[in-house]
Amino acid sequence: MVGVALTHLEERRREINDLNVFPVADGDTGDNMALTMSHVLEEIDRLESETNGELKRPQLVRAVARAALMGARGNSGVILSQIVRGAASELASPPGKLIDPELVELALSRASEFAYASVREPAEGTMLTVIRAMAEAVAERRAEWLRGRLDPEAGDAEQNALLAEMLATALVSGEAALRRTPEQLDVLAEAGVVDAGALGLVIIVRGLVAGLAGEQAQVPEIPHYAAARLDEVHHADSRFRYCTNFIVTGEGLDADAYAGALEELGDSVLVVGDEATLKVHLHTDDPDAAKGLFARAGRVQREDIADMHEQVADQRARLEAGRSAVVAVASGEGMRRMFWELGALVVDGGPTLNPPTKDILSAIEDCAAPEVVVLPNSRNVTMAAEEAARLTDKTAIVAPSASQQAALAALVEFDPADGAERNCERLRGALEAVRAGAVAPAARDDADGRFRQGDSVGFAGERIVAWGGAGSTLLETVTELAGGAEIVTVIEGAEAPIELERLALTLPDGAELELHRGDTPNYSWLITAQ
Repeated sequence: MVGVALTHLEERRREINDLNVFPVADGDTGDNMALTMSHVLEEIDRLESETNGELKRPQLVRAVARAALMGARGNSGVILSQIVRGAASELASPPGKLIDPELVELALSRASEFAYASVREPAEGTMLTVIRAMAEAVAERRAEWLRGRLDPEAGDAEQNALLAEMLATALVSGEAALRRTPEQLDVLAEAGVVDAGALGLVIIVRGLVAGLAGEQAQVPEIPHYAAARLDEVHHADSRFRYCTNFIVTGEGLDADAYAGALEELGDSVLVVGDEATLKVHLHTDDPDAAKGLFARAGRVQREDIADMHEQVADQRARLEAGRSAVVAVASGEGMRRMFWELGALVVDGGPTLNPPTKDILSAIEDCAAPEVVVLPNSRNVTMAAEEAARLTDKTAIVAPSASQQAALAALVEFDPADGAERNCERLRGALEAVRAGAVAPAARDDADGRFRQGDSVGFAGERIVAWGGAGSTLLETVTELAGGAEIVTVIEGAEAPIELERLALTLPDGAELELHRGDTPNYSWLITAQ
């Protein structure tokens, strides 16, 4: 559930960033929420690995709550960590009780209480409003259920279905509350946006529902939102410069004892945690003074200090100067992340890299820029991309990208200050200069007897150049592609039988090797040579 929720959040991280105007228009809400969620997922993975999945629920939820606290950054991340912590306080007990409607109602109610308690001056029209709406909706829905508790003999499918139904109830109510946020905060109405943190929370819950019910289930879609009109925002910027985050560990810590002194140093003060660990967040001009308040209380660690003036300037420059944007179709969590880091709005192609036209059209419409270049990244997607480009009122041009790996290599040439036509010409030239290949397990026996189903097969373009064992096939394919290249990039797919760190590849003299995780289904490795 957490993994799917994080994937959903990552896919819309930039959109959330671009909506961020409250309490400060620093454009990092999506980043902060994703960082918090990724820490939670890493902790779950670690615990599962160390205990072989035998960890008891009370230990698990307490560890998850601590991971959220330790990984939280910014207002949105800290509030999200308290939502997790509040829910965990109910889910940890009583031992042996199934997570049924009654327990979920209590968990969401406590999550809302913890979220509101974390903020000195709670503002409606934010993620606080949304988590409260979710809790109230589930409480009302449970009152209508004839059965409040699951039978102790209930199977996994029955439990998951009931939990998915409850979270779907929360999702519908939360999304409705999200749409009303501009009516509750003037700064949102001025910028023409919904609250960024509220959208992030709704997307997380949608991911949890999808994780429970399965990605093929009919889960309500969350509309996409255009970026904030920052020229209309007059009072969202903090008068302080540094977004300051750190952890304090010690004994007998009291969050309330420090809030007043921190508020003398800045604003957006959040101090949460317990007697052993506090998470501190504030906006200030003097981070050292803020840390100094805790010098005798315990150890200050995990400092994260960001210059909000630079963040605001960067966000304004990106949103105001961009003449064109790029939409890329991708498959695999790592691959989607790499496209996002290069500035693309990503369309999830699914395991077969074959998204519907409406998804591509929706992404084109969601771009803040008036002109868009579309990277289909598969010949099978080109027709759908061209149809989406025809249906939009924007200027949209489809670039001839036939593979994800080649598109990634070419995308560094994209310039948002240029128009779509010039960018497409530039990308076309870059694509022609990239040699792309792949290694994948054979889906069937070769008609010519070269390999059998399951053997590794290497491709240079669409030409088969190697087959047999995974390691030797990868080496032969890279050798075929790498002649005269300066950079060879190998991207690990979901079917890779050799860990990325254990790859031993010999390249031509002077060639540089780059390794990445793409998680693309049906492939062992994707390769480019430039």
